[in-house]
Amino acid sequence: MSAAVAGSVDEALVSATDALRAAGVDTPRLDAELLLAEAIGSGRAALLAAPEAGVDAVAGRRFGELVRRRVRREPIAYLLGHQGFRRIELAVDRRVLIPRPETELLVEVALELAPDSVLDVGTGSGAVALAIADELGGVEVVASDTSLEALAVARGNAVRLGLSERVRLIAADGQVGRAFDLVVANLPYVSEGEWGGLASEIVRYEPREALVAGPSGLEAIEGLLAELATGALETEAVALEVGVGQAVTVAELVRRAGFDRVETRCDLAGIERVVIGRQ
Repeated sequence: MSAAVAGSVDEALVSATDALRAAGVDTPRLDAELLLAEAIGSGRAALLAAPEAGVDAVAGRRFGELVRRRVRREPIAYLLGHQGFRRIELAVDRRVLIPRPETELLVEVALELAPDSVLDVGTGSGAVALAIADELGGVEVVASDTSLEALAVARGNAVRLGLSERVRLIAADGQVGRAFDLVVANLPYVSEGEWGGLASEIVRYEPREALVAGPSGLEAIEGLLAELATGALETEAVALEVGVGQAVTVAELVRRAGFDRVETRCDLAGIERVVIGRQ
C-alpha cells in the first residue's frame, strides 16, 4: 500500500484486503476493518456504517503502516494493543502471549468449582487470574510468572480493570506461603521440535519462552506437578491447559501427583485441552 491511503473507507478496505490476502493472512477483510478503525480512531461498526466517508492523510499513513506490519504477519492483537478475553479487555504486547479462546476453559473450571482461593501459575498478561477475579466474587487470587516483563503487563491490566486489590502478582520463585483451593496453569507445552512448524505470527512475534517447554513439551507441567506431589505447593484441585495429544499423558502425571479424581475438558474444536485433578 502507499504511505497515505487516498479515497474512501471502502477503497482503503479493498486495497488493504487485497494486500493482506496476497500475504496469506487468514482473515484479510476482518483484519483490514479492525486496522482501519484503529487508524481512524472509531469503532468498527461506525466505520462500516459510512463506507463512502473519506480517510484523511494522517489516518491513511497510520493505516498504511499497520497494514504493512500485518503483511509481515505481526499479530493483530499486538497491532491493536489489546485482546478480549471473556468479559475483560487486556492490554497485550510482545512481552506476553496473546490470550486464546481455549484458555477460557480454565476460567470455566474455576467458576464451576467456586474456590475461595486460586493460584494462577504462568499468568502472562493476567488473563486467567483477572477473569476469575472479575467473575467470581470474593475469591482470593494470586498470580505468578517467571517473566518480570509479563508481570508488568499483568499489573497494568489489573490496575486498568480495577482488580489490583483482588489479584496479587508475584515472581514465580516467590514463596506463596499457603495452600490454595485451586491451582490453574497455562504453562509452556510446545516441544522444541514443534516450534519451527508453528504459524509465522507465533514464531516471529510471540515470546518463545512462554511457549516452548523443552524437548518433550511437558517439562513445565512436570515441574509444577512435582511441586504438588512433594507438598512444596498445596492444593485441593489443579487445572492444566495442555497441547494437542498431551491430555492422556498429563492425566496420568496428575494421578501420580496425588489427585485421585482426574478428568479432561475439550475446547470448541473438540480437542482435549484441560486436565483437571481433584483430591
